[in-house]
Amino acid sequence: MTVRVLIVDDSGFFRKRLSEIISSDPLLSVVGMAENGLEAIEQVKNLQPDVITMDIEMPVMNGINAVKQIMAIQPIPVLILSSWSTDGAKATLDALDAGAIDYMPKRFEDISADSSVAHRALCKRLCKLANSKVVSLNLTPKKRVSQATILVKKQSFNLVVIGTSTGGPIALQKVLTQLPADFPYPLLLIQHMPASFTPSFAERLNSQCKIRIKHAENGDLLSAGTAYLAPGGTQMLIKGDGSKRYLKIQAGLESQPYKPCIDTTLESLIQQSPKKILTVILTGMGSDGLKGCQKLKQLGGTIWAQDEQSSTIYGMPKAVVEAGIADKILDVIDIGHHLAELK
Repeated sequence: MTVRVLIVDDSGFFRKRLSEIISSDPLLSVVGMAENGLEAIEQVKNLQPDVITMDIEMPVMNGINAVKQIMAIQPIPVLILSSWSTDGAKATLDALDAGAIDYMPKRFEDISADSSVAHRALCKRLCKLANSKVVSLNLTPKKRVSQATILVKKQSFNLVVIGTSTGGPIALQKVLTQLPADFPYPLLLIQHMPASFTPSFAERLNSQCKIRIKHAENGDLLSAGTAYLAPGGTQMLIKGDGSKRYLKIQAGLESQPYKPCIDTTLESLIQQSPKKILTVILTGMGSDGLKGCQKLKQLGGTIWAQDEQSSTIYGMPKAVVEAGIADKILDVIDIGHHLAELK
């Protein structure tokens, strides 16, 4: 059975081009097209698509408002196609807050200089998203006592590392907004995200959280109560020891599939008292973070993974769970709750 795609864009040329690309994949079919957000809402009601590609800037109703209304009527996975400029980053983050699941560049050249590679990447992403969960943004922590809560035990750490990808911006908000201003450890945040997006994302998280969220810079000294977001397009490494640990930010290589890469950051921590490091793997496609977690686990590190039910894409946390190295498998809200209780 093919994945049913609704295309939403105000450009007739782009709609036609996108339709041709999507229709070339035997696993996908275009069931409808809309010129603006208002048309998109009607198409959703009439056509029941499995996944939607959504432009942001459109007349009558923009993509952000359309996503909000679609999520209220009938939650469907939405892939935002946007420019990767600073303005595009802010609008895309607004769309993710509204309920969109993922984003890709509208200029396919930003994916790959080889158009066939870019087209395959788009189609593969649509197939994956059609089977993903649309998770509510609701940032109000749930008051509950789960088995996971009962089993959590106090443990002393000196660093928390959180790695995530698809669905990560919302998952990170849910986790980090629960942490108190006097959180006792520094945190490293590795979110798969382009270079033009991470400054805006760090700024947005900082405005929402009690702890400080900083767009990481080369030479930053790690400080308790501060979370350092890895800049897009780079690799974030940890150097030094004891109270003088600092960040080394270096350019990502063309050959590296993820920039930033969770495994790369984790592997730089092998000489950093792994028994004192807590690594948390949140929602995301693929298995980035698995190799690094395996190495840290062998040296006494602690690993938590987000559970399937609360994950948008149960790929990265699933890899850790299936490898048998997750100490805890937790709902995203429980992760924030347990982190807040660490001393």
